[in-house]
Amino acid sequence: MLAWAVVRPFGWPEAVMAVPAAGIAVATGAIGLDHARAEAERLGPVVGFLAAVLMLAHFCDVEGLFQACGAWMARRSRGRPVRLLTSVFALASAITAVLSLDATVVLLTPVVFATAARTGVRPKPHVYACTHLSNTASLLLPVSNLTNLLAFAASGLSFTRFAALMALPWLVAIGAEYMVFRRFFVRDLVAAVPSPPTGEPPELPLFPLVTVACTLAGFVVASAFGVAPVWAALAGALVLAGRALLRRRATALSVVRAAAPAFLAFVLALGIVVRAVVDNGLAGALGRVLPGGTGLPALLAVAAVAAVLANLINNLPAVLVLLPLTAPAGPGAVLAVLLGVNIGPNLTYAGSLATLLWRRIVHQHEHGVNLREFTRLGLLAVPAALVPAVVALWGALQIL
Repeated sequence: MLAWAVVRPFGWPEAVMAVPAAGIAVATGAIGLDHARAEAERLGPVVGFLAAVLMLAHFCDVEGLFQACGAWMARRSRGRPVRLLTSVFALASAITAVLSLDATVVLLTPVVFATAARTGVRPKPHVYACTHLSNTASLLLPVSNLTNLLAFAASGLSFTRFAALMALPWLVAIGAEYMVFRRFFVRDLVAAVPSPPTGEPPELPLFPLVTVACTLAGFVVASAFGVAPVWAALAGALVLAGRALLRRRATALSVVRAAAPAFLAFVLALGIVVRAVVDNGLAGALGRVLPGGTGLPALLAVAAVAAVLANLINNLPAVLVLLPLTAPAGPGAVLAVLLGVNIGPNLTYAGSLATLLWRRIVHQHEHGVNLREFTRLGLLAVPAALVPAVVALWGALQIL
């Protein structure tokens, strides 16, 4: 399944292999039918939430939000690479946190390419920032990443408490990534091509901004009343989709496509297959490796195991495997897993599906990605971000 997701022969979606694989797991008795149905029911709300967030991000793009962001970056940087990198970090971090990592990879990356071309700077550091921040900057909110949604469900935390505990690790990890990028791409960032601002200052479309803000407020209110956050996400997505339909900027088919039904089927099937693997020995093997407790050494070890596993089998299966093993230790261990599976994938292409998708988009823009360079950057950035982020999480747990 993972090999198919990496290669995607003939451009076919991941579900083409995943759904039959889940069927084989059930048919051969690797997982019972009742157990598979229970796993699908457990993942159902998470998958529904993912669909709503994908729709929300897509129709923000239809409303012109990302084009306005590109114009703002071009005007602010004025051909200065360091300014552009700072702008990319700020925007990518905010977009990833609020609209999920898919929005950063699919929608912001092409905008960054266009902005770099418009301002005459080298695109490499800014484009690499999109993939790194799509993983690292997805730590803040339960809505930022599919792994977050799974961890949020297992942690027992409210929406606001989850965000409060992850705010400091989020800031620390992004700051560490920024320092690594400034050093690693120093040659690409010194060649400034100052250019005067052109045209009027870009106007951000207010309707999608207000809708996103109301949706975030809805998450907090829903969590306070014990209502699943999927309903707030669905409301925001339907508002933007309905507006696009009324203004003839979308069709019923494009609304369905925005929810990425094939990818949603892949997630459900992957959950069933991973559950089968866990039940047939992996849980016992990992249980002997994972430490107990929630002290700083234990949190560091849990995060390290999660990071390694994410790069071996991809971060989504890794979080599905590790959450049942760490949830009994409390929310601290669950959040340490999340740090590992969100920061760790920056080391390899196969670490996260977002990185695989980013590589495909980069190749579409005829920009080469050097495997050795990508890995060298990851070897520097992952430990530099992961270790202080875990320390920050431990501190937040002591204070809050």
